[in-house]
Amino acid sequence: MIVGVLDIELYIPNSNSLKTKRFAIKSLKDRLKYRFNIAVAETDHTDKWQRSTLGVAAVSNDTKHVGNILDNVMKHIYSDYRVEVIRSTRIFY
Repeated sequence: MIVGVLDIELYIPNSNSLKTKRFAIKSLKDRLKYRFNIAVAETDHTDKWQRSTLGVAAVSNDTKHVGNILDNVMKHIYSDYRVEVIRSTRIFY
């Protein structure tokens, strides 16, 4: 069993309140879960208006498949106009 994990730190430039930030992050998390069948959670910066850290996990029996899923997740996040990626880390177990 191969587990791929992404740790993604995001900047939300148009957020002017926690309500706006939570709406953008919830929408992004829901789309990622539905589209890629992965686990997603906000793991840090929950009390800051314009920052968030997402944890993403994908499981498969093939390292290449997990890598492709995580690549597509990152492409999807980069294409979202509401967020900017500050940094991302990828780990396989």
